[in-house]
Amino acid sequence: MKKILITLFVTLSIQAIIAQEMAEFKSYDWEENPNYTIDESEKDEQIITLKEQVITEFFFENENSFVEYFLEHRIVWLNSDEKIEDYNKIYIPYATSSNLEVSKARVINKKGEILELDKSKVLSAIDEETGSKYTYFALEGIEKGSFIEYFYVVKKRPSYKGRKLSLQTSHPKKEVKFDLYAPTNLLFAFKSYNGVPEVVRDTILKEKKHWNIRMDNVESLEREAQSAYNAQRGFVVYKLDKNLASGVNNISSYGEVSQNIYSYYYPEYSKKEKKKIKKFIAEAGIDKLTDQEEIIRTLERFIKTNVFSSEGVDYNLEETLDKKVASESGFTSLYTAVLNTLGIKNQIVITSDRRDLKFDKKFEANNFLRDFLIYIPKYKKYLSPTELDSRYGFPPANLTDNYGLFIKEVKVGDYKSAVGKIKYIKPIKANKTVDKMNFEVSFDEDDLTIINVDFTNELTGYYALYVQAFSNLFNEEQRTELMEGFGKRIHKDAEIISKKMTNEAPELFGVKPLIVNTTVESDALVEKAGKKYLFKVGDLIGQQMQLYQEKKRVMPVENEFQRSYVRTIKVNIPEGYQISNLDDIKIDNSYIRKGKKALSFLSDYELKDNVLTIVANEYYRMNIVAASEYEEYRKVINSAADFNKITLILEPKG
Repeated sequence: MKKILITLFVTLSIQAIIAQEMAEFKSYDWEENPNYTIDESEKDEQIITLKEQVITEFFFENENSFVEYFLEHRIVWLNSDEKIEDYNKIYIPYATSSNLEVSKARVINKKGEILELDKSKVLSAIDEETGSKYTYFALEGIEKGSFIEYFYVVKKRPSYKGRKLSLQTSHPKKEVKFDLYAPTNLLFAFKSYNGVPEVVRDTILKEKKHWNIRMDNVESLEREAQSAYNAQRGFVVYKLDKNLASGVNNISSYGEVSQNIYSYYYPEYSKKEKKKIKKFIAEAGIDKLTDQEEIIRTLERFIKTNVFSSEGVDYNLEETLDKKVASESGFTSLYTAVLNTLGIKNQIVITSDRRDLKFDKKFEANNFLRDFLIYIPKYKKYLSPTELDSRYGFPPANLTDNYGLFIKEVKVGDYKSAVGKIKYIKPIKANKTVDKMNFEVSFDEDDLTIINVDFTNELTGYYALYVQAFSNLFNEEQRTELMEGFGKRIHKDAEIISKKMTNEAPELFGVKPLIVNTTVESDALVEKAGKKYLFKVGDLIGQQMQLYQEKKRVMPVENEFQRSYVRTIKVNIPEGYQISNLDDIKIDNSYIRKGKKALSFLSDYELKDNVLTIVANEYYRMNIVAASEYEEYRKVINSAADFNKITLILEPKG
């Protein structure tokens, strides 16, 4: 698990596996005299994996030692400087508690010469930010057309509650193999995703259990803009499911996870802990508040600005309250302790980032349990206990529009326990994240190429979050630069005449919109053409994304959050002039899904006397757009870009 290590006890019978044979890696090796080739039709590829072999074996070394051996073997052909640079270092993923049993690497150049890696080129280093140690092969002598080959074996603590293994990448693979071996009394369960064939069980081998996947000519999956690449490529998930010797079934079930999570985060607090919790509540300034949502917002703001994160600590609740330093699990404990003390009902939710791994509601495996949220049922809102750049009601957006494990307390008399239920985490609706723009344009009486624009920008939801929630961190210079940045959305060379920001206080996030008012003057949006003037009215809304698609879309579009844009442009037409191409303003593109408008761009106008009022409203009420819907999505996205190109023609009347 990414956020917390949950240790679940499983009884594994030794008696059933006494006759287990030696681990598979003991006899594994590469070809002594390799003769690897690439077909003539493949010579234009930058990189091809000829072979990818993964073997994982769960093994009893003795009565007290249950371990996992993980072997990875790859042969890769490199045919570009960029790919050679990528493969100069081959990282070996293993923890400091693991043992590197085997490590071999070699380069086979275009002449067929073999340059085997010296043991001195297996190096270790420490990540300065995290303090983690890592090991890597430092390869030398690679040139275009070379093959690199390496394999390693890591002996480690067994990971059997759920593991994801990706088998597809952005370049083609000619041969992919996956094998899992286990003692005869252990049954594993598997699920394949995104076109990977189902795992096959070996019925011939009797001395141990064996499952495998065999894939030839695995197609590449190219990265596409706005896609959840890691979640869409082919992979397999496996977990230990049964112990035939002890009769234990559903070993990796969420039932035990729920019980353990509940016991850890909802304990009975000691008198000393209760006293410190109440002191913390007073320090946070919430002891006098009565509105529950105000309490939650204030608590979160206090914790995220006064309690510091450190994964190097293992403080209990008392120490966290005293020192105001916590690990990720410590933050969650702190929130639940305060919320429970205040009588605010809450539930822990564990989910995954849908860009990397979509939560599977039908296959229970701990690798889906990565990220924690706290759910407040009364208000149907979430907060993230650990992500500093999120706030109550607006959790990390990629954890929404996904499923998750909700852990709910149940009471029977004085007995308390918990049940886990998989439920959908609804995305925050588009009308909660709004970028609202109001413009009033006036032309200089003496020079119509100069315009004055009063611009009011109101932001809510995710659009306001990164300014409003952190505005207390800005100094005066940064605040000024921020406001001017809003004005220069009209044009980078616009002159800022006045500026004002309202509702920027962090405590107003989620309560009131952030408002920035600017008045600017610019000569960059109007050009004189004879007696006519060309007004680039579309430029007012800023440059818009435009999607081009030369190839057929393969993966769904994966947006971070739903959103709305509401724009009103009031143009005071100069006396004696009229606009000759008003119909250019009209754009109407939308996509209807299940009888409702899910995507829309609509621009229209109203002309009254000498005042032209333009509306250009756009919204996206769905985050995930299937590849089959992509053209509809692209049409709406490009509508904003089309509006951005609109130039109004002002010409003398009569």
